[in-house]
This record gives sequence, structure tokens and C-alpha cells, in this order.
Amino acid sequence: MKIICIGRNYLAHVKELDNALPTEPLFFMKPETALLPAGEPFPYPDFSKEIHYETELVLRICKTGKAIDEKQASGYYDAITVGIDFTARDLQSRCKAKGHPWEIAKAFDYSAPIGEFKKISELKCTEDIAFGMKLNGVWAQQGHSHDMIFSFDRIVSHVSRFVTLEEGDCIFTGTPQGVGEVHVDDVLELFLEDEPMFKFEIK
Repeated sequence: MKIICIGRNYLAHVKELDNALPTEPLFFMKPETALLPAGEPFPYPDFSKEIHYETELVLRICKTGKAIDEKQASGYYDAITVGIDFTARDLQSRCKAKGHPWEIAKAFDYSAPIGEFKKISELKCTEDIAFGMKLNGVWAQQGHSHDMIFSFDRIVSHVSRFVTLEEGDCIFTGTPQGVGEVHVDDVLELFLEDEPMFKFEIK
């Protein structure tokens, strides 16, 4: 399975990091080893001193597709959850300054914790999906899918032009504003609508 991540998909987040506004979905990939086993803590890596959380809605692809028409894209995903795109911000900044790829800042082991998937048809409001993350019991990020620059369907269609999507693939759809740093002993709890999806510690 593949983990595909969309960058810069919320206007307020683009502004908070002083990035350029994209004209089409930007994506990068993480390996399957980026998944954090359920119930396990996130091990703070020894190669970074600035790990940031980015809370995101995550789609699950339900059938294989290539060059998917945007009007047909909703038939290729069936479930959703929330996840964290952990970023080694210090490494990312260093790579960007040198014009280097920055997979080492995004694709490292356990950098993509995700909750259990929920059928999209079971959501209270599919047109505006609320999600968020509490850090040590306090809201750190809250977002709504209607604030995305590029919709789920646009994302699926665009990515599939370049990469064949297969059943079981996951797509992180971008983070809203409020990204920040985590530290050892922090506790993160993620929510989809008003339902707690999963909780884990930083160790």
C-alpha cells in the first residue's frame, strides 16, 4: 500500500508557513513503514530536534484506478479517518535551503499515525467534515473539509494521472492552520466530527 500526502491544501496553513499558493494539488509519498502500529507510542527520532504535527483527514482508496475522471472519483474511496503527518521541520528547512528533496523530513519511520477508518456514508455531514487534534487535552488544531483548496475528488483525480491508485492506499488530504511542535511525554488525541478516533503518546 502507498501513503500519499497532499501539501498546502488549506489557505490559512499556506499563509502560516509563508508558502506560495498552489494551482494544482501538490503531493509527496511516505512508505508503508511510516505507519505507527495501533496502540504504540511515537518514538521521537534522534535525528531531529523539531518534530511538528500536522493533523489531516485521510481517505482510503477502495478500488484500483488510473487517470480517474474527477466526476467519477468519489467511487474510488469509501472510508475516512484522521492522521498525523509528522514533519522533521529542522531537516525540511535545511533541505529546502539547499534545494534538496526532503523525504528525510517527511517519510521517516512512524511519521504517519492514522486511526481506524470509518465509512464515509456513516458521517453526519459529508459536505463539511469536522476534525481536529487535542494536545495534552487542549485543542491544538481544528479543521473542516469545506476549507480545502482542492476537494477529495480533485485530489484523487489529479494524483491518479501520475500514480495508479490501488485498493488500500491512503491519501492524507492536507492540514489546516495550527501546526506546531511536539515533545517527549506529550499526548495527542485525534477526532473525526465529535468522535475520538485514537490517542497516543510521544516517547
